[in-house]
Amino acid sequence: MNEILKLDRRDFLKLGAMAGGGLALGIYLPTDRPWEELEAAGAALEPNAFLRIEPDGTVTIWCGKADMGQGVRTALPMIVADELDADWSTVRTVQADAHPDKYGGQMTVGSRSVRGGAWTALRKAGASAREMLVAAAAAGWGVSAAECRTRNGRVIHDASGRSAGYGELAEAAAAQPVPAEPRLKDPSEFTLIGTRVPQVDTHLKVTGQAIFGLDARVPGMLFATAVHSPVFYGSLRSVDAMAARRVAGVRDVVEISRGVAVVAENTWAAFQGAKALQIEWEPGDFSMSSDEISRHHAEITEGEGAVARDDGDASAALAQSARRIEATYEVPYLAHATMEPMNCTADVRRDRCEIWAPTQNPQGAQSTAARLTGLSPERVTVHVTYLGCGWGRRSSADFVQDAIEISSKVGAPVQMVWTREEDMQHDFYRPTSYQRLEGGVDGEDRLSALRIRVAAPPINYARRGAGRPGVDRNSVNGIVNAPYTIPNFFVDYCRSEVPVPTGHWRSVGPSGNTFIFESFIDELAHLAGRDPFEFRREMLAEEPRMRRVLELAAEKSGWGSPPPADRARGIALVVDKGGRVAHVAEVSLQNGRPRVHRVTTAADFGQVIHPGIVEAQVVGSTVAGLTTLFGEITLDGGRVVQSNFTDYPMLRINEMPEVSVHLVESHEEPGGVGEPAVPSIAPAVTNAFYALTGTRIRRLPIRTEEVSADANG
Repeated sequence: MNEILKLDRRDFLKLGAMAGGGLALGIYLPTDRPWEELEAAGAALEPNAFLRIEPDGTVTIWCGKADMGQGVRTALPMIVADELDADWSTVRTVQADAHPDKYGGQMTVGSRSVRGGAWTALRKAGASAREMLVAAAAAGWGVSAAECRTRNGRVIHDASGRSAGYGELAEAAAAQPVPAEPRLKDPSEFTLIGTRVPQVDTHLKVTGQAIFGLDARVPGMLFATAVHSPVFYGSLRSVDAMAARRVAGVRDVVEISRGVAVVAENTWAAFQGAKALQIEWEPGDFSMSSDEISRHHAEITEGEGAVARDDGDASAALAQSARRIEATYEVPYLAHATMEPMNCTADVRRDRCEIWAPTQNPQGAQSTAARLTGLSPERVTVHVTYLGCGWGRRSSADFVQDAIEISSKVGAPVQMVWTREEDMQHDFYRPTSYQRLEGGVDGEDRLSALRIRVAAPPINYARRGAGRPGVDRNSVNGIVNAPYTIPNFFVDYCRSEVPVPTGHWRSVGPSGNTFIFESFIDELAHLAGRDPFEFRREMLAEEPRMRRVLELAAEKSGWGSPPPADRARGIALVVDKGGRVAHVAEVSLQNGRPRVHRVTTAADFGQVIHPGIVEAQVVGSTVAGLTTLFGEITLDGGRVVQSNFTDYPMLRINEMPEVSVHLVESHEEPGGVGEPAVPSIAPAVTNAFYALTGTRIRRLPIRTEEVSADANG
């Protein structure tokens, strides 16, 4: 178990401030070596919370973010190691346990693992250590630090031909003051950043050695599953566990705050025991069905909304437009449907709590455990495993709470796993959105006015309630921040109070809003009689980076040349979380629905850390975006209808299109990568479908019977 120790002033100064935030002060880094041994040896260099250099030259870099396939256990250490000028073969990556503040915010959401403060903080972490090592070598050789350089884990003095490895210098470097503002490399000096170094965990994943949440094993561990009310906000009335207790392997049945748990010798026995439970539920006050929710959202758009953007005079410009069009669009609730269902292993004891969890929010899991057990956060250890997909779902701590409560009840370590049905029906769903749009073009066939009214529930409804009055930022994100120059642009927001539990779904607001917005931009292009690519490009004069991305996508896709027979192309773009992405989809009609054959993606994410990781994320995001075309969560009497992949379809391998990825070379601040390529693929597909059939898809999911009828006249 890691120790958290207070340091005296000497050690406080030795550790210094963590780059960008002072978060490591007074905290000793995790290690298996006793504190007394380290203090006596005094040989390792630990200038900040992310980095340690051993006397043998080994460089250990702690990763404070969760890895759900986005490669942070490689990308983040690359940033530190590059500024350090480390020999990559000596670098060891360690997944950091939860800590209230040592690594800053450990929540892994919003494509923020690299972008924002982390990029600079990690660079400074490596650069500080590099300057301390140079200073130690220069002092030992009696030369100026300016005469020395670093390369592959060594400090070199060319004039004398001397050099020393970082391990040799670690002890002396630890005595050097930590630079407040170390010099950061110019991008031309990068040796690791921008390269395709082998990922640190590829071998572990290929050989099945990587530890995901479901792989956690603790001596004496029991297995459990939880059963929750099938109706939102329902509660337990009674439970008859007699039949469940007769299932072979079942050890116990316990009530928890949100339902009932079955504890067993293995997960299968727990699942079978749960099926045998006889439960009566109090249904609660919520009983709406999907049709009622849709009608309610249509009704509230008849009233006034809270203004989210107001440029020019959209009403007057619409009245004066040469041509205008109105449309209504709607997108459904979506489940996260992660491949690894919700699970958590917890060991609650009188004086401590230990958790193994595939969580995007280690600090949230730690604070949840502290609240439930009454222990201080220092007595709660959260080990972050690999995540079998996150998409924002694992930023919540509801599944962690179940595991903690069950372990507390039975007095043993417990691995709690939800069934797929529980997972599907007790999610925090991507919100539905209903939108009315009006647009007009002038006599020169340019977009002159656009007015959009959005009806949607606020995000995180179940946890925060209806929230503050006014505009819910996520509900209009992807619309109000569209990159186009539109002279008259009005957006308002009608808050829905439908209390379906909602949460962050990969790319959040833009995942649905970009489908609507870019589809309507396409409608306006056709209204104007303009090429959809040219129509968009003209409106990007003030967004040269986005314009370049759009042009690259058109160039690489062959836009403007005839597509193969019986196919058409569609185009769409998005600016999201610091990333700029354009998709071109090549589509045919098969069995009444669009068949996507080829996807061309262009993107500008600023400085790319590892091109291979970025390309993989873009392809994965494209898959995620394509699933939005066919999936939906519907309600009947306050409960979710869908229960598994039989009625919540995901993209199948035989449906996967060919995807080519083209990255714009850039040394701008890194943007987000894990989400920006999600939103624009869906409208690219439906815009291609319109070009092919003349049928405009304005409501998702695509229903085969509806589009077939429209396409056939």
